[in-house]
Amino acid sequence: MPASPTRPTDQLVDEAALRRTTELAIDFLSKVGDRPVGTRISRDELLARLGGPLDDDAIPAVDVIERLAEAADPGLVAMAGPRFFGFVIGGSLPAALAADWLTSTWDQNAGLFVTGPAASVVEEVVGAWLIDLLGLPQGTSIGLTTGCQMAHMTCLAAARHAVLGRVGWNVEDAGLFGAPEITVVLGAEAHATIGTALQYLGLGRTRTTIVDTDDQGRMGIDALEAALPREDGPLIVCLQAGNVNTGSFDPMDHAIDLVRARSPQAWIHVDGAFGLWAAATPTHRHLLAGHDRADSWATDGHKWLNVPYDSGYAFVREPEPHRAAMSPPSAAYIVYGTAEYDEFHWVPEYSRRARGFATYAALRSLGRHGIAEQIERSCRQATRMAEALRAGGPGVEILNDVVLDQVLVRFLPPSADADGGSGADEAAIDAWTREVVRRVQDDGTCWLAGSTWHGMAAMRISIVNWSTTDEDIDRSAAAILRAANGT
Repeated sequence: MPASPTRPTDQLVDEAALRRTTELAIDFLSKVGDRPVGTRISRDELLARLGGPLDDDAIPAVDVIERLAEAADPGLVAMAGPRFFGFVIGGSLPAALAADWLTSTWDQNAGLFVTGPAASVVEEVVGAWLIDLLGLPQGTSIGLTTGCQMAHMTCLAAARHAVLGRVGWNVEDAGLFGAPEITVVLGAEAHATIGTALQYLGLGRTRTTIVDTDDQGRMGIDALEAALPREDGPLIVCLQAGNVNTGSFDPMDHAIDLVRARSPQAWIHVDGAFGLWAAATPTHRHLLAGHDRADSWATDGHKWLNVPYDSGYAFVREPEPHRAAMSPPSAAYIVYGTAEYDEFHWVPEYSRRARGFATYAALRSLGRHGIAEQIERSCRQATRMAEALRAGGPGVEILNDVVLDQVLVRFLPPSADADGGSGADEAAIDAWTREVVRRVQDDGTCWLAGSTWHGMAAMRISIVNWSTTDEDIDRSAAAILRAANGT
């Protein structure tokens, strides 16, 4: 039996493995813009390539990496490339990717200051930068999470602590058994991650009060007024900055005025998974007018900041409920900081990756102006995509007002009348729209996803990747139109 490569007497650095990994990574990135964006390999085929019984004997690291790269390659989606428009997923900025490599190499446990002082201080630094960049109140606390899902959970845990604390209930000690009921109000177009966060927190996905939205997915002020409870009590209201289909924004100023007038102690949370980044641009920050008067905000770094997975940010106006909701009971063996920033007070995990380094590199590499330009370029490209598709003929219907990075499209079958589709019923239009999405995915020029919008099948195009060019937009629009025209 060969000696294990992990025995203590071996060198800490396997230069051959690391150098080969660098070569493979550079090779992948240099070709990612040319490879088909989607994949066609099946689960069974990938299992055959990657699975099988575990070896009895050790395999040199360089051989493991070689085999892994070769076997996994057909199952890799080119979402790091410039023509991945499915979901709202950016790529990885070069500086952020490089910092992420260093993060793995440094292998810091970013839970306590004592286990990673640099990781702790970097999170303090990027927190201050992001709070300023996104127009949030000074003194706001921040936790770096895996993504917006856990950012919502973190913020809504703080909300739960605060609204129950105001009526004399300590939810962290007593739990929810016998607790005063919390009313949760959210729009009909709220993202599923809000419901999941409520599920995790014991508040329930279906115990919410739903507010009707308009044809762009925006919460109606009159509908909100009707939905708010008449009696005072624990209340959480969730607003949306960036509808996942249309990119639209709830009317923050008016909604917050209304909630504060009705229930001054209500907690207002903003789902800004990608829309919160509009605050960083002079052109689009008006869409968020009044957002700084909310109590918490959640957003993603792997969307418009183009930081590698995983990266989310939870912001809470008042640090006390944030810390109280997240801080675990003390343990005798843990060395707590005094003046230092212990990260596990602000997120759900004790042990976690040092996420701040990649965010730090992204922010420094772009600067304030670069971030604004990156966001505004994506928005211009979304408009360019919509115009190119609209110009493709009467069989293309753009369903949304393109206010940000989202384009929502519906397609008439080629056999439908050119005067608006009187020759096709809704079921036929739905079926053809789904078929166009499938054809585009199979074509490989770009990758985008289907959606359902107000009962209609639709194609959803999300543009947030730093490397996307206007030529990528034009090339992708042409591929979509070829699929829509049945050619």
